[in-house]
Amino acid sequence: MVSQYRKSISIAAAGLVVAVLSLTAQDSGTPRVPVKSSYQFPVAEEDFQALFKRTSADKPDVRTRQMSLLNERYDLGDRPDPNAKMSRGKPVQSGVRVKLPAGVSWEQLSGMSPEDIRVKGLFPAGFLPLPHPKNVEGGMVFPKFAIDEVKKQTGRDLQRFDVDFDIPDHLLPEFPAAIYLTTRPDLGDVSQGQVVTSSNYYRLFNGILNPKQLEGLRLLVTPFAQQQFNETADRRTELASLGVSCFDCHQNGSTNAATHQAGDVRPQEVRHRIDTPTLRGVNIQRLFGSQRALKTVEDFTEFEQRAAYFDGDPVIATKKGVNILDRGSQVHDMAEFQEILDFPPEPKLNVFGKLDPSRARPEELHGQEVFFGKGQ
Repeated sequence: MVSQYRKSISIAAAGLVVAVLSLTAQDSGTPRVPVKSSYQFPVAEEDFQALFKRTSADKPDVRTRQMSLLNERYDLGDRPDPNAKMSRGKPVQSGVRVKLPAGVSWEQLSGMSPEDIRVKGLFPAGFLPLPHPKNVEGGMVFPKFAIDEVKKQTGRDLQRFDVDFDIPDHLLPEFPAAIYLTTRPDLGDVSQGQVVTSSNYYRLFNGILNPKQLEGLRLLVTPFAQQQFNETADRRTELASLGVSCFDCHQNGSTNAATHQAGDVRPQEVRHRIDTPTLRGVNIQRLFGSQRALKTVEDFTEFEQRAAYFDGDPVIATKKGVNILDRGSQVHDMAEFQEILDFPPEPKLNVFGKLDPSRARPEELHGQEVFFGKGQ
């Protein structure tokens, strides 16, 4: 019986091989049509040197295409406000930056109905979703100043060989961002003007944080593998990478405007660009994340590691080295630190979070009126 069974299996297997070979022969002259998939990449890898050569060669075209789109939609000029400054003194940019269709003014648009604007095609393109600098692939992309500082401090290189960051530096938040703590408002900026990394976090914060907060900060500056930054042949850094840390994007608990794509939609061409939000004030927030309504910063932290780091693809995450954080200790400790990141002090605000009319400028009061009024 056993030998007969084995013989039957052998005959069946041989028949299957013949069938596959026959189909392959018939199919060899037919162009293969790509099929959309929920998964990011096929199983077969491209040779890394071939990938590096091909995508590096495409980089100038990627840059030209993205900057043409930005310049078509926006005024990217450097026009600093003489009065509005960030914590360290970097000027806030002024003026309306969205460009209008030719021959149309803001006054004309304000007098038109939404239907008229839609029918006549006059909706300003600058209010449409902004594509990722390389929308065909996505992934984390960092400003040059952030790349340089992280490499200087830690030796890690966050430079991708296939794409560069797109928004000009003068339109970005100040670097490095100041860090204010709800627990120690008496200390002011506790970063001492430095970018907090694995190289200096202990020296800067030992004696200021409690043990859980300090451990949480350690994890926030520890690099873990990510979709484009990893040690496999399917990476976007010339050398194998240890990965990225939470604070590479949420720089000093604020933001450096590093960009990515939301991992919650497919196919690739309809995924949304997301720019890194600040973590300041998460102690009073109740919803987190892009279209995900995460209820706590613990949810947000865990989700980033499990999904956002690898574009929501658990198969690829396993291949590239996903690091699953323990909810009861590690995620909790990370949240302990994130929840004491405070907003910069603002002497013009009263205890209700509104501007004090005796201190604020007319432009600021008008902005508040629009924000809480028509702007909602």
